[in-house]
Amino acid sequence: METIYIYHTNDFHSHFEHWPRILQFLKQKKKFHRQQDEDVFLFDIGDFLDRWHPFTEATKGKGNITLLNECQYTAVTIGNNEGVNLPYEDLNHLYDNAQFDVLVANLYHKNGVYPDWVKPYKIYHTKKGTRVGVIGLTAHFIHLYELLGWKLTEPIAELKKWLGPLKEEADFIIILSHLGIHDDERIAIEFPEIDVILGAHTHHFFEKGKLVGDTFLGAAGKYGYYVGQMTIKLNEQKAVTHQEAVLYDFNDLPVPRDEKEHIDTIFNKGKELLNQRVTILSEPLVHNPFHETNFSLMLARTLREWCGADCAMINAGLLLGTLSGEVTNYDLLEVCPHPINPCVVELTGKELKEVLFQTKDENLPHKQIKGLGFRGTILGVFVYDGIRFEKNNIFINGRELEQERCYTLALPDMFTFGHFFKEVLPHKQKKYFLPEFLRDLLKWKLQMHS
Repeated sequence: METIYIYHTNDFHSHFEHWPRILQFLKQKKKFHRQQDEDVFLFDIGDFLDRWHPFTEATKGKGNITLLNECQYTAVTIGNNEGVNLPYEDLNHLYDNAQFDVLVANLYHKNGVYPDWVKPYKIYHTKKGTRVGVIGLTAHFIHLYELLGWKLTEPIAELKKWLGPLKEEADFIIILSHLGIHDDERIAIEFPEIDVILGAHTHHFFEKGKLVGDTFLGAAGKYGYYVGQMTIKLNEQKAVTHQEAVLYDFNDLPVPRDEKEHIDTIFNKGKELLNQRVTILSEPLVHNPFHETNFSLMLARTLREWCGADCAMINAGLLLGTLSGEVTNYDLLEVCPHPINPCVVELTGKELKEVLFQTKDENLPHKQIKGLGFRGTILGVFVYDGIRFEKNNIFINGRELEQERCYTLALPDMFTFGHFFKEVLPHKQKKYFLPEFLRDLLKWKLQMHS
């Protein structure tokens, strides 16, 4: 008989206010198991970084890798926040100093070769000789990866390709899956030879794991609210005789003596690195999520200009504060922390009219938004450039909208993912502008004026 201990985190999203406690807990757990001469693995299942935090933004995620090194992770896979929220060169060098394995079976260079820092899978050996095969898979945002210069393959097809060698080389198979709960359950049913799936992406969690067929699923929510642990017992034939899972609540973990100091140090280091001047404003750019202001109008106009579109719309809730006086890179991150890209969609006049009238719904400004890259709280009112309403008529750049004419509309990409304007936008061809975020457009405009 042997026992394998697995600890896992996922979707941390740079919530460093939870890191000192988690770091202390995991280091103590690993030390304990090693003192007992037990096998212990530590995995992160992606989205460990998120560029809303100044430390991550300033270091383009490399600071996050330093933290993972400090905790001595065994291996990680990447999530979409690593994969599509960093420019090509930044992702390609993100793991230069990593002291752990990066497992992503479905990420390639454009020429079909794995990056130097990627392995599709890795075989780890326990003290009793059990071969533990671990493979990583990341979410299938194929179009966005291609725009950034990568080749991303369909994860289930990639899994099928590697399962043959994995079954030959491993006694026990683990997937690090940044695919989401539905794909994880599908994989468990279709591939019963997989022993464990550690999940992420959809921020789900299983308090005591979940058995789907013969496969044991684990997931630890988001933001470091939980740390997951699995205990797996194998007999001499390498068959599982017992498995259990538990989630450790962040609030129940012992508090380090220097917790606040550690949190502040990480934050202030990022703030210091971002403290470069962008411009000096002669008058404030005012923030108000429920009214059109000079700031929201500027963002809408900048979006249209950057994209070269006929017209543009944004939601005022994208701006989280007022700018005045000297403006730094840190200030831009504070007021616009979202990893949201510009996007252009081509619509007929009839379709554009339908979308624009939906933006006038009186309930929308108070709608709370989670996910989709949005890092604020409420949607706010819609603000337009090149669009004017007069009673039931709409004018585009001073001319009345024509039902059959084609128009290009620039908007934040969060509105194109199927959660808004469902009758129109999901089915239309879209052009995404990467790697720029909306705050990069604001910086471009402010520097142009200065």
